[in-house]
Amino acid sequence: MSQTESGDPVEYSQDMLFTDGLPSLDPKVGYRGTAAASAVGISYRQLDYWDRTGLVQPSVRGAAGSGSQRLYSFRDILVLKLVKRLLDTGVSLQQIRTAVEQLRISGINDLARITLMSDGSRVYLCTTQDEVIDLLGRGQGVFGIAVGRVLAEVEASLINIHASSVDDVDELSARRLNRKAV
Repeated sequence: MSQTESGDPVEYSQDMLFTDGLPSLDPKVGYRGTAAASAVGISYRQLDYWDRTGLVQPSVRGAAGSGSQRLYSFRDILVLKLVKRLLDTGVSLQQIRTAVEQLRISGINDLARITLMSDGSRVYLCTTQDEVIDLLGRGQGVFGIAVGRVLAEVEASLINIHASSVDDVDELSARRLNRKAV
């Protein structure tokens, strides 16, 4: 949970997910690949691989040939960070793909309330404390990732990174093409 300038907690609701200075939800605004990779803590090469294999693809704008810029939404970067965390804990790529598909089905409001639990081979999306307790009680949960905490980490890593608009990127691409033509 984030805090206001006065230190009061800010709860996320359907109508107000982000406040001033925090990432935009504008569907035409995103973060370039280098910024996304930096925020997540992976190499650009890894980001490119995950895009090409369909694990996590940019939802604002995909790569469209040489010189084009991918644009990742805040939610994309959150999912990238979760994938990295799961890989770091030894979860198989096949199970991560299944978890990512389940995350895609969830809305961003639900993501903040999800805890990803894993026994090292399977990933479980828990939305209530009872589900977490039940999973632990059956001896299946070895570790958990509170998605809300990862969301706050991603917010903090992006707060000083400039988001790019699709229109800005189109203008930049046009200028590059004009320079090459001259």
